[in-house]
Amino acid sequence: QVQLVESGGGLVQAGGSLRLSCAASGYTFSSYAMGWFRQAPGKEREFVAAIRWNGDAAYYADSVKGRFTISRDNTKNTAYLEMNSLKPEDTAVYYCAAAPNTAYDLPDYDYWGQGTQVSVSS
Repeated sequence: QVQLVESGGGLVQAGGSLRLSCAASGYTFSSYAMGWFRQAPGKEREFVAAIRWNGDAAYYADSVKGRFTISRDNTKNTAYLEMNSLKPEDTAVYYCAAAPNTAYDLPDYDYWGQGTQVSVSS
């Protein structure tokens, strides 16, 4: 069955960095775009970043542009989210997801992980 497993979350001070990983299995990873979303307490899940199936194009929410970098390694069936200059407002559960095409909206994604907590202290 399809599995997306996130890892790499944790507690970090403002200005620090984290690297999230998303290990995929059960489907053809290289045929799908990958996205990262996040959900803070009391808020809706929101788009963070997405990358095309072959990694040649990436898209970011304005709130993370210039600080976060999405990447993928199709030989390892893994997607990554490098997060730098973290702010307290980046605190959320981060989810990876897979979609047939690069997309910004939740309904366009077929598969989801369980999420990993990122907490940024001030």
